[in-house]
Amino acid sequence: MTLFPRLLSATFSHRLRRAVGAALLGWTAAASSWAQNVPDVGSAANAGPIRLRQPIAGTDQRDPRGTTANTTDTLQDPMLLQRLQRDATPAYQPGEFELFVQRLVATPQRNNGERTSPNGRSLEDETHLGIAETPVIRRFGAELMTRVDDPGSVDYSPQVPPDYLIKSGDEIVVTLWGSVDADVRVVVDRSGRISIPRVGPVLVAGVRYAELPDVLRRRVGQVFRNFELSVSLGQLRGVRVYVTGFVGRPGAYSVSSLSSILSSLLRAGGPSAAGSFRDITLLRGRQVVARYDLYDFLLRGDRSADALVQPEDVIHVGAVGSQVAVIGSVNRPAIFELKPGETVQDVLNMAGGFTAVADRSRLAVERLQQRSGERIAEMQLPQGARQTLSHGDVLRAFSAVNSQLSVQQQNKRVRVEGEVARPGEYVLPPNSSVDDALRVAGGLSPSAYVFGTEFSRESVRRTQQENYERALRDMETEFARATTTQRTSNADEAAAQAARSASISRLVERLRAVKPTGRVVLQMDPGSSTLPDLALEDGDRLYIPPRGTSVGVFGSVFNAGSYLWNDGRSINDYLRLAGGPTRGADRGSAFVVRANGSVVSALQDSGWFGGSRSLEGLRAEAGDTIFVPEEQNKVTFIQSVKDWTQILYQFGLGAAALQAIRNN
Repeated sequence: MTLFPRLLSATFSHRLRRAVGAALLGWTAAASSWAQNVPDVGSAANAGPIRLRQPIAGTDQRDPRGTTANTTDTLQDPMLLQRLQRDATPAYQPGEFELFVQRLVATPQRNNGERTSPNGRSLEDETHLGIAETPVIRRFGAELMTRVDDPGSVDYSPQVPPDYLIKSGDEIVVTLWGSVDADVRVVVDRSGRISIPRVGPVLVAGVRYAELPDVLRRRVGQVFRNFELSVSLGQLRGVRVYVTGFVGRPGAYSVSSLSSILSSLLRAGGPSAAGSFRDITLLRGRQVVARYDLYDFLLRGDRSADALVQPEDVIHVGAVGSQVAVIGSVNRPAIFELKPGETVQDVLNMAGGFTAVADRSRLAVERLQQRSGERIAEMQLPQGARQTLSHGDVLRAFSAVNSQLSVQQQNKRVRVEGEVARPGEYVLPPNSSVDDALRVAGGLSPSAYVFGTEFSRESVRRTQQENYERALRDMETEFARATTTQRTSNADEAAAQAARSASISRLVERLRAVKPTGRVVLQMDPGSSTLPDLALEDGDRLYIPPRGTSVGVFGSVFNAGSYLWNDGRSINDYLRLAGGPTRGADRGSAFVVRANGSVVSALQDSGWFGGSRSLEGLRAEAGDTIFVPEEQNKVTFIQSVKDWTQILYQFGLGAAALQAIRNN
């Protein structure tokens, strides 16, 4: 009965002696290490600068957040930040009012019968320039919110403001030199203090960053003399804030202690389509710390109200206020949010004012309450600049260059080139004609060839371009329909069909590269010395060439080229000079392009049963171009024999079948 208590007592005594011994050995080792590493202050003058070490060594030092001092702060890890920021940002979702305004912008306006884009240029001009694109109208500031997850926009080493308050969890780097040599990295504990070897604890919580060096200098100066001190912040603590209201991703976010309202709001995706850019509140408990208007930053770059956040702060985004749209000839077409009392002039200032070509005397206003009635009204400026706007109003600024006067009331800017006394550009009064342009240019020179005059007009060029593109589209549609509906019975026919489709595509691409010039063919006799009495338009070009000295012969002839013109020769004479048509030429389709742009063809007077007009006896004029095309769909003798044999074979079968039926 007494053996078991004795054994238990002996075991307990042995374990107690071992624990006490280990504790004494650890205390002795720590004391000797402290004595070796921290020399006596009295001998510092003779031993040189005193070297101080960290108050607590090892990897087990923990800050008030429960992490080791050597552990890299999550907020300071760029790769981890990039991974965190790869959370899928929802695509920008425009509001209902934005979609309505976009439909208004995408609808082409018409000016004097000509379709124009919202930029004031004609749609044909923008297509020719390759810029025919409908502008995207969004809320003002939406572009800033759509780039919140760009890793390149994260500032990994932000500047610490002077009024930053030191708090628990911040890491402070203290460097001393002179009579004392130290490089200390300490973390502010939960009581708001840091501990410096041989100096002791220093209360730093609540101290402004700009005043921190003076606070530490006074405390270190109580122990040491003749030293210099430098203080900076190392790893910053993370704070948790809440972003609520109408934002893209409401919730709790861990941000740097140097984060502001704007940077925290960007982390949450910014205001949503229903969120306000001008009603953002920073709440600290029940107290409103700051009210932030993003327009101050977006319009003027003012961040004075962008306060730093503190732990457990709440950033609340209110519902969007009154919205109006400004489109047309303004520098920044967008949808703007208004505060009570803001006027038309305030909205125009937000839009950057009128463009250089805008009509500054008026605006078109489409009001929400009038869309079932008058819908659109005109506002005269500057009288209407002080008017207030309602929710859903749309302002449209007009283009002054697109608001053209009647052709009869405009001055004409024309260009006269070629065989005139004073070629150049001239501005002529309304109702001017071609004769007036020649008169101001000094008249024709003796070598002028009036029949070959090239008269180009800009409005004709635009019409030609539109009709030409429509014809190309119709041709592509017809070719595609013919290709898809054509049946093939074997691989050879399928390969041939594919080759035809490829050649047709190349042909269409070459035709698309051709651009109309806007030339108007003037109906004149070859010997005429005056131009038709034609009224001028703005942008007309008149070129009078010198009299030609050659006639061109091209196409399926033996020696294509240009030959000297001789009065009295016919088309047949020049064909003979070129060696005549080749065996594969289509003589019945030959044509002549005159110097004035007109065309004379052998098929012009042909009827349903032949009788085509012959060009051989037609008189040739200076500057003519004769073209003999190659015959298409050629058939060899063997193919002809094969086709006729097939026809006769089918005819014989039919005759035999009829004879058999008759005999029965």
